[in-house]
Amino acid sequence: MKKKINKYKYHKKKINIEETIEKRYKILVILIIAIMSLLLSTLFYVQIIRNKHYSDKLTSLTVNIIQGDSSPRGRIYDRNGNIIVDNQSIKTIYYKKPNKITTKKEIETAYKVAEYIDVDYTKLTEKMLKNFWILNNKEESKKRITDEEWEDYENRKLTSDDIEELKLQRVTEEDIAEYDEKDKEACYIYNLMNKGYYYTEKTIKNKDVTDEEYAKIAENINTLPGFNVKLDWERYYPYGNTFKTILGSVSSSSSGIPYNLKEYYLEKGYTLTDRVGTSYIEYQYEAYLKGIKATYQVNSDGSYTELTKGSRGNDIVLTIDINLQQAVEQILEEELVATKKEKNTQYFDKSYVIINDPNTGEILAMAGKQIVVNEDGSYSIYDYTPGVITGSVTPGSIVKGASHIVGYNTGALTIGEVRKDECIKIAATPIKCSFRNYGNIDDLAALKYSSNVYQFYTAIKVGKGNYKYNKPLKIDESAFDTYRDTFAQFGLGIKTGIDLPNESLGYKGSNRLSGLLLDFSIGQYDTYTPIQISQYMSTIANNGVRMQPYLLKAVFDSNEESLTSIIYETESKKLNKVDTEDKYLQRVQEGFKQVLSPGGTGAAYIDYRYNAAGKTGTAQSFLDTDGDGTIDTATTTATFAAYAPYDNPEVVFTVISPDVAPEDVTYNNMSRVNTRISQKVSKKYFEIYR
Repeated sequence: MKKKINKYKYHKKKINIEETIEKRYKILVILIIAIMSLLLSTLFYVQIIRNKHYSDKLTSLTVNIIQGDSSPRGRIYDRNGNIIVDNQSIKTIYYKKPNKITTKKEIETAYKVAEYIDVDYTKLTEKMLKNFWILNNKEESKKRITDEEWEDYENRKLTSDDIEELKLQRVTEEDIAEYDEKDKEACYIYNLMNKGYYYTEKTIKNKDVTDEEYAKIAENINTLPGFNVKLDWERYYPYGNTFKTILGSVSSSSSGIPYNLKEYYLEKGYTLTDRVGTSYIEYQYEAYLKGIKATYQVNSDGSYTELTKGSRGNDIVLTIDINLQQAVEQILEEELVATKKEKNTQYFDKSYVIINDPNTGEILAMAGKQIVVNEDGSYSIYDYTPGVITGSVTPGSIVKGASHIVGYNTGALTIGEVRKDECIKIAATPIKCSFRNYGNIDDLAALKYSSNVYQFYTAIKVGKGNYKYNKPLKIDESAFDTYRDTFAQFGLGIKTGIDLPNESLGYKGSNRLSGLLLDFSIGQYDTYTPIQISQYMSTIANNGVRMQPYLLKAVFDSNEESLTSIIYETESKKLNKVDTEDKYLQRVQEGFKQVLSPGGTGAAYIDYRYNAAGKTGTAQSFLDTDGDGTIDTATTTATFAAYAPYDNPEVVFTVISPDVAPEDVTYNNMSRVNTRISQKVSKKYFEIYR
């Protein structure tokens, strides 16, 4: 009985094991099917659904994609569609250092290249020749280092640079005298081959490359390792140097990104070898002007397949009228030369002109010129247009319109108020006067005749002072802030927002003595840039609305043959409205109209038929004449700004001539250069636009 039970249990146990195995087998089969299904579905997803994605990814990891050279930049046009900056092709012979090339091979190649091309090596220096001699005479140059010096080198008392410097010092004039003209040319070519970053293309010659030179290098590139030829591009200026400084510069193919701009451009995704805008318009609008480089796939046999074509950068249109600009620059140059021939002009050396639309902020012409007297008595003229936004001048009486607004706003001045113009005296300070005593005058006459005393009384009231002749004057120092806040609303003492880099602010005085507030009110304390003075007059012309000045008018797609496909157009930008009543602005406008009427200080500046309004200024300014960092000479600066016609302004003229005469020269013995420039530029404008 017991035996049977055991058999039964054994049989039952055996059945359970088989069932368990069978269940597990089924589970395994199901699991395998699930895994295979997952694998198949994943394979289907990768190979069918996401095929392009992973193919592209594989290509990006295994295929070498490179970019071509910098494509030509976009053209720059003036407001009338005249091309003022273009590109032109230039034949270029260049060198790019091959991997593992030896110095000996480079020197041999330099000699071969010297046989094929003529290179101007006038910039070759003695140091270059000595270094070249050392490279060609390595063992001899080593022998000229003493045993003691080598021992000091081993003991780290001398560095490798010290050793090289000793070698250089011991190359004699007799050594390098052995070099003939061909040696010198090869030496200079070798230096060009090794100038700058080792991985960049070095331009060996791109000026006056003859067809024969170009062909010779192209035919022999197999025996000239690293050398090649290409058609490169450079900026071309159909109007010569007109406005060229503000148009800006572009780096060369050999220099790439300048060191001082490296971080700025690398952060934007550029490479060190890219050609970029380095100043003013070219720099400001690099994003529009830069070309799109072609891309190539490097094939296994070393050949290239073009993937995307390169294209020229977008074209930009400026607000500048290049014909007006050209005329303004010519007027400035002629007047600077004529003025330097006048008496009492020993300190005068520059003038500025700005012509703009007060309603939009568009700049039609903007120029600055500087004259230098050479040792032989001849003259050299240099462009000084950047001074329009960076130069600092004492404005003088031209600011009296803004000073009137301060008076009206604070109640220190009322419309039609009559005051007696006679000299005033504050204790322990020099007497303060107008050009002459004008007697009883109102607020309009104060502008017409440019009364200083009238403004002094306003400033005293703004500062809550109590004036008595030759007595101390105490004022509330917050009056300086009152004046500066109002002046800033006109654009004086703050940045105008012009679309150029490096705009300056001028100088803001920190001393708050009572007498300095009086000086401030007549433009004899803080200094401003010419563009700020232009914006100030434009704000008055535009009924108190301050517009941002600008040079970029529009951007066009360069793929079109003409300026038809617009990408971007600048909209005029209102910065603020002067916080004052319309009647006060109208009063200043009426006063400015009288300034340019018969008897006014600006009567001779613009022809009466143009119905202009504006303000003159004559300011005390100071110079450091001996370059020792200390101001030592007082001079007179002439300023003028006007708009026309006064009842519907379309244009503002700003003309500034610093240091026209020593301060002690009387008005009658002072050059009228500012008057002449104003007459001529306004006449030229109306000849073009009327």
